[in-house]
Amino acid sequence: MADFVADIRDLKFALFEQLDIDALLKTDKYKEFSREDMEMILDEAYKLAREVLAPTNALGDREGCRLEDGKVTVPKVYREPYKMFTENGWVSLDRSPEFGGQGAPSCLMTAACDIFFGANIAFNLGALLTTGAAHLIEAWGTDELKQIYVEKMYTGQWTGTMCLTEAQAGSDVGASSTRAHREGDHFLIEGEKVFITFGDHDMTDNVIHAVLARIDGAPKGTKGLSLFVVPKHRVNPDGSLGEFNDVVCSGIEHKMGIHGSPTCTMVFGQNGGCHGWLLGEENGGIRAMFQMMNEARISVGLQGVGIANAAYQAALGYAKERLQGPDIKEFKNPDAPRVPIIRHPDVRMMLLRQKAYAEGCRALLLFAAYCADRAETDADEATREKHHGLLEILTPICKAYCSDMGFRVTEWALQTYGGYGYISEYPAEQYLRDCKIASIYEGTNGIQAMDLVARKMAAKNGAHLFALIGLVGELIDEHKKHPALADQFEALSNARDQWGAVNAFFIGSAMQKKLLIPLVNATDYLALCGDVLMGYFLCKQAVMAWDRMLPLCKEAKVDPSDTRALAALARENLEVGYFYGKLVTTRFYCSYELPRVESRGKSIQTSDMSALHMVWDGE
Repeated sequence: MADFVADIRDLKFALFEQLDIDALLKTDKYKEFSREDMEMILDEAYKLAREVLAPTNALGDREGCRLEDGKVTVPKVYREPYKMFTENGWVSLDRSPEFGGQGAPSCLMTAACDIFFGANIAFNLGALLTTGAAHLIEAWGTDELKQIYVEKMYTGQWTGTMCLTEAQAGSDVGASSTRAHREGDHFLIEGEKVFITFGDHDMTDNVIHAVLARIDGAPKGTKGLSLFVVPKHRVNPDGSLGEFNDVVCSGIEHKMGIHGSPTCTMVFGQNGGCHGWLLGEENGGIRAMFQMMNEARISVGLQGVGIANAAYQAALGYAKERLQGPDIKEFKNPDAPRVPIIRHPDVRMMLLRQKAYAEGCRALLLFAAYCADRAETDADEATREKHHGLLEILTPICKAYCSDMGFRVTEWALQTYGGYGYISEYPAEQYLRDCKIASIYEGTNGIQAMDLVARKMAAKNGAHLFALIGLVGELIDEHKKHPALADQFEALSNARDQWGAVNAFFIGSAMQKKLLIPLVNATDYLALCGDVLMGYFLCKQAVMAWDRMLPLCKEAKVDPSDTRALAALARENLEVGYFYGKLVTTRFYCSYELPRVESRGKSIQTSDMSALHMVWDGE
């Protein structure tokens, strides 16, 4: 199996050149960080991913997880990597130093996780849930709860989970039947949660669950849910582990992918002895849990991006080495030498499509993380509000679009391998299996689409949506006469206009009380938003690439408008080659992919309700 490869150059370009990192590093929270610090951290992340995490990916997939005698075991090859991962502070790179975190920007953590997720997503899911659960306790817990749990979770000594889903409720969280009975300074928790990632395992001696439950007498639905800290083992006053807390894993799922991640059914209080401590206010569980859910939705989109980029790099490497067939110019010559499949037009199309979406989605996710940083740290209130609004509307798009397109990229990567992609000797089939879950858990992508059209579009009278559209418009207005990219910006302008037409159509439908139209078309609308944003980020990167390439062309005495001479220079000079690749990728996307926005927009505006009118036998 080929070695894991991450395009660290592209990550640094998206992080340091696409984003205004200098503005972020001037804030009080991050003034101790420099670009050099961040680059060094990324290099170390890549080293750990390549040398430690990636070699365990296929091994962990094959060994899987087991439940025997009431104990869950994860792949043995995870033990030493987990020790190295936690000892070097990767669990809490962007968390508060007060509780053992490193205090780095979220966008840096996002870039590092792009690498980690591509190297071994199953392994990293435990750390992802741990930092989210610990942050919940830090934000909503009492001082006592914070002191007991947060540092031990941020340092990886203990892990954490998010326990929402129940078998009878699924995504209908308000139908939860898990109960909480008041008893002194704590509650007795009783119920069952399913699909709990790393709900139990043997890498740490305690697991801290964030559990949604209904206190006796609380209202029905989500308004009556409260959030509780429920440890596997209670903690003594001196911080040592106390008695078992009546939290049991009754089964683990046998899944399509992420075999190295235990997906558990957790039973709380089957013997009446499960203690839980209220986190936040009574009946305020959903409000508190949304903090973790929104963070997790960005991270799930990032899973699609990380795996997509890893799959693309693997397919690219294979295509450069796999010899098959003659060059297209010699296809009638039986004596022509065999050439690498990257020389064949269809393979080149597949690879460029992978590159466009993998890099475009990466840019989108990093921008969303940057918005989170600016919303939290900027001194100017208006700037904080602006970035918070952008993050709000981007969150469902990041989760759904990036996980959907991440899966598409892994599919195209597998196709690049041909028959060898379908066998486990090569990594493509595992990437495909591991990636699929991202569109399902943490709120299915259909739920994300409904959230976008029903809540996020209308928030603040559409202010967040208009701010996002405004970003696209500003870039178009600034560069519509660009010497090398005018055609691409014209395509982006047309897509932006179609986006606006669909928005106006939805508003008109709402005014006419035709509220089902946006809901029926929600998934297509979210995809349309994602398609336009891919065009925006690729065009933005192409402008920067052009500006950075010009001095290199001048130095080499190459006219950048001479396409043959520029391509030749790109083959000789790696830096020119990188920037040239950005230009070609953008041209490809705007020619082949961005026009889909028009067809999506037109189909949405037909007002067709076939899905609601269809009748199936037995329905």
